[in-house]
Amino acid sequence: MDLKGKKIILASGSPRRKELLAGLDVEFTVDTKNNFEEVYDPQTPGREVPVLLSKGKSLGFHRDLEVDEILITSDTVVLVDGHTVLGKPHSREQAIEMLMMLSGKSHEVITAITLRTTDRCETLSDVAVVHFKELSEDEIEYYVDKCRPFDKAGAYGIQEWIGYIGIGKIEGSFFTIMGFPTHLVYKELLEFIG
Repeated sequence: MDLKGKKIILASGSPRRKELLAGLDVEFTVDTKNNFEEVYDPQTPGREVPVLLSKGKSLGFHRDLEVDEILITSDTVVLVDGHTVLGKPHSREQAIEMLMMLSGKSHEVITAITLRTTDRCETLSDVAVVHFKELSEDEIEYYVDKCRPFDKAGAYGIQEWIGYIGIGKIEGSFFTIMGFPTHLVYKELLEFIG
């Protein structure tokens, strides 16, 4: 992809986001220094949470951007029953609790991306629906102990063991569920580099 002299900065330490952005054949650097605290009002509608956090991460970037730079930030949440927002679990117990909540149900995964330059800022989000089979407690504990999904919204990665055995159907983009809707990133990058 011809970036026309633009420098892309990915403000995320997520190995999945790095892999997916690299998959778009884009040269970029990673800079995760940020002054944004990831908090939000509990009354915020679930689908708006990742939009708010992605934009906050962008605006909280630790320095001013140069004219030739495009900053990319992102955030993902899992939404259960239309209102319960699941972020990243803080403990083994919380991860198990989240997966018990997802077991045998469908849920939404919402990922937002923000692209920002010195004079423009756009935030978009994408929604995918994931259908989980009924998971046994043994399966959940095995997965949590083996994969330690503490850096993942909803305590799971679709590309890991639990996704192989537990997900029967998805509606929407697999990459949105992984935390980086590549189709939206590509479309926005094309607009930003003109």
